Amino acid sequence: MEYNSNKEELIIPEYGRNVQAMIRYAREIPDRATRQRFIEQIVGLMMQMHPQNRNLEDYRDKMWKHVFRIAEYNLDVMPPNGEIPKPEDSRKRPEKVPYPIKETRFRHYGHNVQKLVARALQMEEGPKKEGFVQVIGSYMKLAYKTWNREHYVSDDIIIDDLEHLSGGKLKVLDDASLDNLSRNGIIRRPGDRSERERDRGGRQQRGGGGSGRGGKDNNRSRGGGGGGDRQQRRNPRRK
Repeated sequence: MEYNSNKEELIIPEYGRNVQAMIRYAREIPDRATRQRFIEQIVGLMMQMHPQNRNLEDYRDKMWKHVFRIAEYNLDVMPPNGEIPKPEDSRKRPEKVPYPIKETRFRHYGHNVQKLVARALQMEEGPKKEGFVQVIGSYMKLAYKTWNREHYVSDDIIIDDLEHLSGGKLKVLDDASLDNLSRNGIIRRPGDRSERERDRGGRQQRGGGGSGRGGKDNNRSRGGGGGGDRQQRRNPRRK
């Protein structure tokens, strides 16, 4: 009995030894047209062996590359795309992805804040830029409070850090509030009434209306008592 370890090494083991033997046999077929049809049938067989990958992009081209690799790139046939694979194609390595260079200043705000600041510096002066700068300040305060829950942060700290990040070119308006992101997107200014005060006033108004309704209900109950007396006078026998 011959062990597999004593046989020829498999180039791509997932296709098995028989596929490799047929591809090696195809190299000895003298007629080029016959050899082309034979390899095409082998590619179809390889696709049947792995039907779950048929929906992948360029799957047939991948099969042809595997055929040339198993044949050690010594095969005189033409793939459907017209490109004959070369040994250099199997040794290609992706280009190295360089690590992004990030500044170490104010790391607790994150790298996205620096991108927002760079974007704001490119904008034209006007209300749109002022609103964008206020959003940046609000996001910085939210990020600061997220990673420093035990420390109190004021708007002055955020404004100073924003000026340092922008080189003194971005400034938040004096009457702007930086709590709009942490309060459901409502921008409040120092002169505005707080939401809690407005809710309290609304509840008081609704409470007054309820007392009026209660007075009407009391009148109805008294009226209902009178109606009961009238019914008793009409039907004295029911007593």
